Amino acid sequence: MAWTTLAGFYIVLWWIVLFAVLPFGTRSQEESGEVVPGSEPGAPVAPNLIAKIAWTTLATTVIFVLIYMAFALDLIDLERFQTMFGLFPR
Repeated sequence: MAWTTLAGFYIVLWWIVLFAVLPFGTRSQEESGEVVPGSEPGAPVAPNLIAKIAWTTLATTVIFVLIYMAFALDLIDLERFQTMFGLFPR
């Protein structure tokens, strides 16, 4: 598999994991009782983005390595999925 394909897969997976991790531990202004006048009450007080980016990178790397190893060990066969869904019939 080309390195550009792997890089593209990693980047897409990273963004998916980021959007899954973003809500963890976030409190809104309304929940904390610190609503700034003129702002949305649902806006986060302290989103802690640096920690979330670190956790996202760690989780994405683990998931990516597991998927890559399954692909390298032929546990995932893309040709079988293609014929199963009728994309490229034999």
